[in-house]
Order: sequence, then C-alpha cells, then structure tokens
Amino acid sequence: MQTENNMIIELDKVSKYYQNQGKNTRNVLNEISLSIKAGDSISIIGPSGSGKSTLLNILGTLDLPSSGIVKIRDKEIQQFNEKQLAEIRNQNIGFIFQMHHLLPQLSLIENVLVPTIPFIDKSSKKDLHSRAMNLLEKVGLADKIQQRPGQLSGGECQRVAVVRALINNPELILADEPTGSLDEDSAANLGELLSQINKEQNVAMVIVTHSLDLAKKMDKIYKLDHGKLNLMSND
Repeated sequence: MQTENNMIIELDKVSKYYQNQGKNTRNVLNEISLSIKAGDSISIIGPSGSGKSTLLNILGTLDLPSSGIVKIRDKEIQQFNEKQLAEIRNQNIGFIFQMHHLLPQLSLIENVLVPTIPFIDKSSKKDLHSRAMNLLEKVGLADKIQQRPGQLSGGECQRVAVVRALINNPELILADEPTGSLDEDSAANLGELLSQINKEQNVAMVIVTHSLDLAKKMDKIYKLDHGKLNLMSND
C-alpha cells in the first residue's frame, strides 16, 4: 500500500450527505481534505453526531463519499473493485472499535488469527502464530492465549483487539473510540500502547475519540464540527 512518497490515503474535498425523508439534505462532511502518510498519528475529536465515525469509515473504504476524491496508493478509489478493496481492508488496514468484537467461542490466540484465515497456508501458519505470540507478549497477554474473552477484563479484551488489528502488519490503524468502554486506568494503558505501536512500528494511526487525554497522545489533533475538519494545537 505504501508509495514512494509514503502516502497511504488522501482525501480531497470529500463531502458526505444524506437525503432525509422528504427533500431535506443533511450534510455530515463538508469538503474535507486530509492526507495520511506512513507513521502519521492523528486524532479526531468533536461532538457526538458530528460525523467522526463516517469520516473513519470513508478512510477505511467501508463507506463512499457523496462527492470529492479518495485516493489509495495514489489511485482513486473507483479504480479498485470490491474484491481489491476487501483485500486492502484485510491486509493493509487494521480496525479497532469501541467494543472489542472478539468471538466468545474462540480462544485469545484464535481471535487474533481470525483476519489471517483467507490467506493462511501451511508455510505461513507457523510465522503468523509466531507473530501473534510476539505481539501478545508485547501487550502482556502471552500467558493467557488459551483463555476466552469471557475470562478476560475489558482492558485485556481491547488489547487483544489491538493485536488482532496488527496481525497482518498493516500500514494504517483506524480506531473508533477505542477507550470508550474502558475504565480510566485501562484507557490510559491502551492509549500508551497505541502511541508506542505508532512510534516503534511506524504504523500510521487515526483515532476518533472523545478523550482529550488519548487525543493528545497523537502528533496531530483535528476537530470535526459542522462538517469541517480543523487542525488544533496539541498543547
């Protein structure tokens, strides 16, 4: 996914609007431009309903803009078919949500390896298992790999979700309120983990959050309000 100029995804005057019942149009995003390069760390804050998740979904190719241009690998998104976009989402983008969405019937290690299933073969199985173990050790969960989500705390489950997002070695992590369901200490620990991953692995990161503490761990803070995205001071 990475190009010579390290550009991963670029939005150019992207707008998103919805047609309400009748003829009223609700503008959610209004001509937003944003460039994400390798190693960038960006947080997006704003009031509820301001379109933060919509913007994240467009960045993750889960939704399309009403107007404007989205480029991946310097190619407009319309040049990719759905199968290619699905491969990009699986191999190049890691998603983290407010709820961990771990499968309750699977062990911790099995949950981490779920995104690798479409591509796994005998030659790569051992390498992927080794990568999973290394990542789980990094987040302090290597001793719990056979436990199921119901046996873990909320903070531990969210750390597993982070590892799952990293298992295919993505260039971009998109996180939607990743600490929203956690207590204060678990939220702080997860924020430190995300910041550490960004710096150590050069993974670009875009985090949507209501938490200013988490937002300030990223290099750039944007505020989304009334459809406009504005860069804030990170003091």
